[in-house]
Amino acid sequence: MEKVLKTLGVKEINDGCSTGQNWFSGGDVIESYSPVDGKLIGKVKSATQADYDKLINTASEAFTYWRNIPAPKRGEYVRQFGDKLRAKKQPLGELVSYEMGKSLQEGLGEVQEMIDICDFAVGLSRQLYGLTMHSERPSHRMYEQWHPMGIVGIVSAFNFPVAVWSWNTALAWICGNVCVWKPSEKTPLCSIACQNIWNEVAKENNLPEGICCLINGDYKVGEYMTADTRVPLVSATGSTRMGKAIGVKVAERFGRSLLELGGNNSIIITPEADPEIAITAAVFGAVGTAGQRCTTTRRLIIHESVYDKYKERLVKAYGQLRIGNPLDENNHVGPLIDKDAVKNYKSALERVIAEGGKIIVPGGVLEGKGYESGCYVKPAIAEAKNDFEIVQHETFAPVLYIMKYKTLDEAIAMQNGVPQGLSSSIMTLNMREAEQFLSANGSDCGIANVNIGTSGAEIGGAFGGEKETGGGRESGSDSWKAYMRRQTNTINYSNKLPLAQGIKFDLN
Repeated sequence: MEKVLKTLGVKEINDGCSTGQNWFSGGDVIESYSPVDGKLIGKVKSATQADYDKLINTASEAFTYWRNIPAPKRGEYVRQFGDKLRAKKQPLGELVSYEMGKSLQEGLGEVQEMIDICDFAVGLSRQLYGLTMHSERPSHRMYEQWHPMGIVGIVSAFNFPVAVWSWNTALAWICGNVCVWKPSEKTPLCSIACQNIWNEVAKENNLPEGICCLINGDYKVGEYMTADTRVPLVSATGSTRMGKAIGVKVAERFGRSLLELGGNNSIIITPEADPEIAITAAVFGAVGTAGQRCTTTRRLIIHESVYDKYKERLVKAYGQLRIGNPLDENNHVGPLIDKDAVKNYKSALERVIAEGGKIIVPGGVLEGKGYESGCYVKPAIAEAKNDFEIVQHETFAPVLYIMKYKTLDEAIAMQNGVPQGLSSSIMTLNMREAEQFLSANGSDCGIANVNIGTSGAEIGGAFGGEKETGGGRESGSDSWKAYMRRQTNTINYSNKLPLAQGIKFDLN
C-alpha cells in the first residue's frame, strides 16, 4: 500500500483543503484506519471556518473564468482528467478497496465509473441543448437556454468514495460550474488522491485555482455549505436523516438540493423466473460491498409456490461465500466500514428476532487471523414480514429479509410498502408480469429492472429514487439539467411592440 499511496501523492499527514495547487487546513486531524486490517493508513487535517471561507472565495473567483470557457473546451479538460484516471486506475482502485473495504474488483469498477462519466461528459459538452418555440406575436422568436449556476457543493458517502463525486463533478464542470467536495470523513485519503489527479490537469493547462476544490472535515463543514448562499446547489449522498437536514436548510435560503439518500430495495421472484439468474442476482445484490450499497438488495419477495425451493438454494449459496481480505480476488465479501457499522448489523439481527422473525442463515462477527480489524461479519438471512419496523428501515449491512407473496399485485404492494424508493427488480420470463411491474401501477422506485438485480447501475441512465430516497437524479440521460439554470428568451425583431394575449396599451 505504501507504493500505492506514493503513486497517488498521498502523504502520511495531509492537508485536507485544496483549491488546486494550493493545499491548506488548520483544524483537527482525521485518522483513516483500514477496515481490512485495522491499520492506520494516513492522516488528514480538517478544515476550519476560515479555511472554508478562503476556499469558497477562491471558487467564486474561478467561476467567473470557468463559465466563459466554451463548453466543448471544458469537455476537453474533462477528457484529460479521464485519461489521468485511466493511467492510475489500478492504484486508485486499490486505495478505494483498502480504505473503504470493498473488493478489489469493485474498487477498480468504481474507478471505471469515473472514467465512464468523463467520457459521457465529454460528448455532453457539445449537446447542452435548449429549445425554440413559436411566438404568438408576429416578428418574435422564443427560445430557451441553459446557464451554469456557480459553485456546486458535493457531499459524498463512504461506500462510493470516488465514483459519486465524479458523477456530479464531471457534469457540473462541463455545464460551467466549479465544484467544492466535502467527502466522507471515513474515506478522506481517496479524496486526496482524486484532488491530486485533477491538480495535474490544472497545472498542465495553466488553469486557475478554484475550479475543483476539496474540503475535508466533519458534519460542521457540511453545515457551512448548506447554509451558504454562495453555493446555489448542494448535491448530497447519504442517509435519509442527513438528507432531511440538508434539504430543509438549503430550502430555507431558496437554494437547490440534489439528494441521493437511502434505499430499501427488493427483488420479486415469480414462479416463471429463471432460477440461476434469480439466485445470482439476489446473492450478489445482498452481499456485494458487504451490503453497504444504497442499491443493495435488502428484501426478497418470493412467490409461495417456489418459496421453499429458493430458500433452500439461498442457504446453500450463502454457505459457499468466502469472507476475507477484499484485495484477495478469491473472496466474495469484505469488511464493514467500521465497528459502528458492526453494532448496527448486530442490532438489526436482534430486532428482527424480537419482532417475530426467524434467522435461517446465522450472522455473527468473525474473529481470529485475518479478521483483526473486528469489522468482518457473516452475511445473514432472516424470514420476516414486510411491515416489521426493522424491515422498513435501511440497514447498511449484509442482512437479507425474505418473505412470501400470493399474487403479483400483493408483491408489488409489498415492494412499494416502504418509505424508500430507490431500486427494484422482478425476476420473470412472463412478459405480462414484467410490463405490469414497469407500468404506472408497478414499482414506485426511480430504478426498476427486469431479470437483473437491484445494484449495478450504468452511467448512461439517470440514477436516483423517489420518496425518502430524495428525488434526485445523477449521471446519465438529462441529469445535467440539475446543474444548470433555465432561461427563456424572447426576441422582438419588428418595429412595433405587440403584447402577449392581444393586450392593448395605447399611450396616444
